Amino acid sequence: MTTDSRYGHGVIARNTLEALAQRPLSFLTSSWPWRSLAFLLSGTVIGCCFAGLAGLLYLLWGGLGPVAVVVVLVVLGGVAWVVAAFERRRLRLVMTASSAVTGDEEPTGPLWARYWQRLRAGCGLRELGYGMAAVLVLWWTDIGVAVVAIGLPVFLMTAPLQPTASFAVALAGPAIGVVLLPIAAYPVAAWAGVRAAMARAVLDPEDNELTQVMESRARLVDAFEVERRRIERDLHDGAQQRLVTLSMKLGLAGLDLPPDSLAARQVREAGEQARMALQELRELIHNIHPQVLTDRGLEPAVRDIAGRSVVPVEVDIALPHRLASQVESTAYFVVCEALANMAKHSRAQQAWVRGRLGGDVLVLEIRDDGVGGADAAKGTGLVGITDRLSVLNGRMFLSSPAGGPTVMRVEIPCNH
Repeated sequence: MTTDSRYGHGVIARNTLEALAQRPLSFLTSSWPWRSLAFLLSGTVIGCCFAGLAGLLYLLWGGLGPVAVVVVLVVLGGVAWVVAAFERRRLRLVMTASSAVTGDEEPTGPLWARYWQRLRAGCGLRELGYGMAAVLVLWWTDIGVAVVAIGLPVFLMTAPLQPTASFAVALAGPAIGVVLLPIAAYPVAAWAGVRAAMARAVLDPEDNELTQVMESRARLVDAFEVERRRIERDLHDGAQQRLVTLSMKLGLAGLDLPPDSLAARQVREAGEQARMALQELRELIHNIHPQVLTDRGLEPAVRDIAGRSVVPVEVDIALPHRLASQVESTAYFVVCEALANMAKHSRAQQAWVRGRLGGDVLVLEIRDDGVGGADAAKGTGLVGITDRLSVLNGRMFLSSPAGGPTVMRVEIPCNH
């Protein structure tokens, strides 16, 4: 995790390629170099098994001519199914779980029927093609990169133990090897990142039905947002104004009554109840959809909610222009939920909210100096945040070690 020197909070790398952009010390002391090496080496085991199976099938049925080719392709296609599943699991070594490939929906029925369904859907062909490319080229390139990048520094570091090494190599080898070893982490991680991107591009399913569901859900959210604004406007212009008028009339009525009379006391109590109801209604309207968000945008709305927080919150949101209403609304309520969770659980003394627009993605980072220990799998508030974000294909990354600090990074695409 890299550190922003100005704000002191973390930006979480989601894959090896993003980790390479970190400062050298942060990258080299992280788990990414080791995970990249494990990714490259782990493929060689299944690669050797795959190649061995192909060779065995050829030896068994090689004399059958064209029939042998068909048999080998059918069997290897089934094995490629397993290889693809293994590759999807392996991607988690060099990607976060949310960035890795989830895979196609698993067919049902007998084994031969499931295999035929996958072939008809194009899944088996993709997996077969990827499996053959992996066996013939990719896995051997993986082991070559790993052996050269790591083997050379290790060879130099152990030069004094090698009886055939010259005096100069034995003398200078360990020092050169120590220098080359951290440098070797970069080509290993770079190739692992490229390999993972290739695998993700081939194995990631093109699910039109899922796309339709996402679009339908987005339309429902848009309709709900319009309805919520209508309710807010009706309450603001209708019920709230009537309560204000009622409070004023009760106050005027109290002036016409003897101060110590029973009627005056009842009118004063009714006026106090009306004022309390008016305050609760204003809070309700604000929670439905704050007017400041509609009129002035995200940054003033976040400053408004920060001013209501029991914990001091420093806000630094700099956006070049207003964003789409769905994006602003989602971002606002994500910040509200995050600050509410922080006030309830973190025992923090200070919090920070930072927002920037990177390309077509709104990036928010909410940090506090509390005790940490937040768990997205257990907290209903955090689940609500991820549900809100998923509607716009947004993502949340959470770092909350025991003892703190807690850092939440939220990314919301703005190209809607």
